[in-house]
Amino acid sequence: MKTLALLLSVAALTACSDRQPPADAAAPADAAAVDATPAPAAAPDEDTSPAPATPATPADSAKVEADYLGRWTGVEGMYLVVAAKPGGGVTLDMQWDLDNKGMFDGSVTAEGLRFMRNGVAETALHTSGDATGLKYLAGKQDCLTVKPGEGYCRD
Repeated sequence: MKTLALLLSVAALTACSDRQPPADAAAPADAAAVDATPAPAAAPDEDTSPAPATPATPADSAKVEADYLGRWTGVEGMYLVVAAKPGGGVTLDMQWDLDNKGMFDGSVTAEGLRFMRNGVAETALHTSGDATGLKYLAGKQDCLTVKPGEGYCRD
């Protein structure tokens, strides 16, 4: 009985989810049985645009950006230094492996610290040291993870 209740709960949550399956996901076997009826059109005078996001105040943006500023230490001499740029945005001075270092322009967004490195869009997210996948950083709490095996923490 508990299993049935759990399955019904999962089915209800899945049905209510607004997430779309990935484009490469296989279609269900009974795709013909899926109701393909289009949603009714909105009335001409009905506003169907999404509600505008609450704009962040400059003070909010500055505080979020300040959370990323400063020096972050990685493993084996790796580092990331984030500095504010006049007029907005940030500059990243980093050494991300034994052979590569450089400076990049970036921005602080709701997703994290975004930057382009060697033609690849990267995002550094606030995480714990455990999430970096690096043993040396394990147990630390104030860290940035770019990808598994590339992370930086503050002591």
